[in-house]
Amino acid sequence: MLLNMERAAGPEAERWLGLTAIAGPVRELRPDYTALIIVAEDLRPGPSDQATDALLADAEAGARAVLAGRAAAELGPVEAWRAAYQAFGAKPKRTRPSVEALLRRVEAGLPRIDRLTDIYNAVSVKHLLPVGGEDLGEYRGPARLVRAAGDEPFDTVRDGQPVTEHPEPGEVVWRDDAGVTCRCWNWRQCVRTRITPATVRGVFILDGLAALGDGALVAAGQDLAGQLALLSPGARLSWRLIGAAAATGAGPDAPGDGC
Repeated sequence: MLLNMERAAGPEAERWLGLTAIAGPVRELRPDYTALIIVAEDLRPGPSDQATDALLADAEAGARAVLAGRAAAELGPVEAWRAAYQAFGAKPKRTRPSVEALLRRVEAGLPRIDRLTDIYNAVSVKHLLPVGGEDLGEYRGPARLVRAAGDEPFDTVRDGQPVTEHPEPGEVVWRDDAGVTCRCWNWRQCVRTRITPATVRGVFILDGLAALGDGALVAAGQDLAGQLALLSPGARLSWRLIGAAAATGAGPDAPGDGC
């Protein structure tokens, strides 16, 4: 249990959460990988506000202290993600892990996008791990982390125009029944499932490798769940921990009764 909350997500979201999966070839590539997945309903979306600006400002200050003039790639958790990218053929200087991309923007200031995105970006920078957020209502079937065949559709925008791309064969991607939802593990999200001002049902994926440290992934999940609940009073949240930590008994590999 991440938080002692009375309002868990509804049965449909719980079923969806129970079907999320990490494919065997991904587990073989990084046996130390764990995903903490949170589903949230009755969220309050909207533009960035004073509360989310404060969260980002606090994350920026903390990151500057941790970096202390160093490049983001020199931090242990970021270095581990760069190695994970290289393991499936990605070039991290071109396709950066999402947490590295955010840390590189700290000095100039993190982007203020919308309430929900601001929350998970702040948690990502504060806890030094990749975090993604998407609209659960736009998913077609459950989320699966797989190594791509190379023919899966990925809808994105290029030069301001919608286009369909395809991942490289062997690339680690999140997908659902309709196609790729995020390329290169946590590098770039598709357009279809992105969070919008209409998002009231969300899914948040926190990515952890061993370099993050014991208990750090769950601590980040606690922080994210707490901020979602605080800024969306009445929200219903449930969670699932899958991968290395769950397999070793560090956390339950099943839906929780609320985060």
